[in-house]
Amino acid sequence: MALQPGEPAPDFTLQDTHGTPVHLADLLADGPVLLVFFPFAFSGICTGELCELRDNIEDFETAGVRLVAVSTDPVFTLKAWQQVEGYTFDLLSDFWPHGAVARAYGVLDEQNGHALRGTFLIDAGGVVRWSVTNPRGQRRDLQAYRTALAEI
Repeated sequence: MALQPGEPAPDFTLQDTHGTPVHLADLLADGPVLLVFFPFAFSGICTGELCELRDNIEDFETAGVRLVAVSTDPVFTLKAWQQVEGYTFDLLSDFWPHGAVARAYGVLDEQNGHALRGTFLIDAGGVVRWSVTNPRGQRRDLQAYRTALAEI
């Protein structure tokens, strides 16, 4: 079961597309974080969702929320995808131990070995304030993000 609002967000350290370790606790020191799990780089729905976030990044910046996207893809795949699509937010690899962070957040599809479309808005104190998990094949709604941002 995915984490729910009011629950503490598990801390983690994952590599970004440059191989640099990124710690959730360090991100939260600068304010709230929107953690967006997605199944696969270069897939249709995931590309559409993340391009929509890229094209509306000012909504998150204006709200003072750091956008971070996570998948079980390897660092090199995420780096190539980031370059192709021009994502300016962090893409983090939950490749090894495979899906450990997605599992901690309750959004790892254990049968298929990839993250589900789970999203968590985490306040600066490390508490989940809003979350949503969409079923396979269903993209997330940008307006739902905007509504959550307005409440933080």
